[in-house]
Amino acid sequence: MVVGAGYAGLTAATELAARGVDVTVLEARDRVGGRAHGLRVSADGWADAGAAYLGDRHTELHGLMAELDLKATPTTMDGASRFALGSEESTRDGRFPPLNAVALGDLFERLDDLTATVRPDAPWLTPGAGELDLLTAREWAERHLTHPDARLFFPLFLGEMMAADPARVSMLHVAFYLRSGGGLRYLNAFEGGAQQDRIDGGAHQVCERLAARLGPRVRLGEPVLAVHQDDQGVTVRSARGEYRADVAVMALPPLLADAVDYRPGLPVRRASDRTARGCAVKVHLVYPAPYWRDHGLSGWSVNAEGPLLSTVDDSPAGAGVGVLTGFVTGAEAHRYAALDPREQRSTAVEQATRLFPMLPEPVGFHVTDWVNDPYSKGCYAALFGPGDWLRHGPTLTEPHLRVHWAGTETSTEFFGLLEGAVRSGRRVAAEVLARP
Repeated sequence: MVVGAGYAGLTAATELAARGVDVTVLEARDRVGGRAHGLRVSADGWADAGAAYLGDRHTELHGLMAELDLKATPTTMDGASRFALGSEESTRDGRFPPLNAVALGDLFERLDDLTATVRPDAPWLTPGAGELDLLTAREWAERHLTHPDARLFFPLFLGEMMAADPARVSMLHVAFYLRSGGGLRYLNAFEGGAQQDRIDGGAHQVCERLAARLGPRVRLGEPVLAVHQDDQGVTVRSARGEYRADVAVMALPPLLADAVDYRPGLPVRRASDRTARGCAVKVHLVYPAPYWRDHGLSGWSVNAEGPLLSTVDDSPAGAGVGVLTGFVTGAEAHRYAALDPREQRSTAVEQATRLFPMLPEPVGFHVTDWVNDPYSKGCYAALFGPGDWLRHGPTLTEPHLRVHWAGTETSTEFFGLLEGAVRSGRRVAAEVLARP
């Protein structure tokens, strides 16, 4: 039994099925994909409403795409960037913001030095882990960042990288996230980095094609409520019925996995009251064409005030439309998600038009609120708060009798990314196959 039909759950299920294991997958939503969700923006064009990007180091995902006959398309970044980081807006080549270069260099050096100390296989064993894990990113910034430009940019950086509110995330988690993902510069880069490519036609296709292989073994609309174990197996109770299995694989984010009734109970919970939801809302503004390109602009922007703290050109290749994707992250995501739909549209369109004055009224407008999504509880990934790594880290992948754990939050390699989800699915399938 696999619970969750996202990248991790479906990777695990197809690996097990390919080796002759009788598998059933239960998914709460009426679709597969989890935090990878396709959004149709034209008759033949799709955008990623959830997880989207991949780089050359994401080898397991690239291999899976080749197996499924899916191809990557480069993230378009040609042209100048727009910045609104103070009283004036500016346009400049490249992505480096018009802030004090020395101050930002000091910030990045401090993050690099801290990241280098982290044990990626066991962050809770990092030297000084106790202090780092109890320190929020906001407290770390208050101690170490003196220049106002560094203090301004740090929360924007965390929002872009990991959809984090600095007041809610442990500094050990920040350092681990950067180390796990390949380092600050790799994670932050488009060309040659973790955001170099997207999956042509949308990241959701991976899950749709894996689910097609499994056929009726994938059952939608079945949120799991309880997993009870005995000497012979597990009983998984969903909103629609009960299933009997030898083993249960829980491929869910920690906050969701923790809400399930386990008997016997878990020795250590999957999350705590300090574990935060990834603070992300994605906004897609659809235009008849990517007009910014005609004006020498890439569509990339960074903004000190919301709702759109950054934007990027997500226009699907050959689909005949322009798509400007806005990222609403951190504390701003909660504020924006609470607005009514008319206010969401008016504030986002007004800001996009201010940044890119050539834009007409969009022909399409879409908001994907991951903060309040009941079956994700945040995106890109869960944010480990103060004390979470010390408390939960040692048991993240440790089976609970017949219950095994998957999901990008269980991967110490590329934690929070699609690659981490795929790797976790393969790890847990190997664990199940190795059971006596």
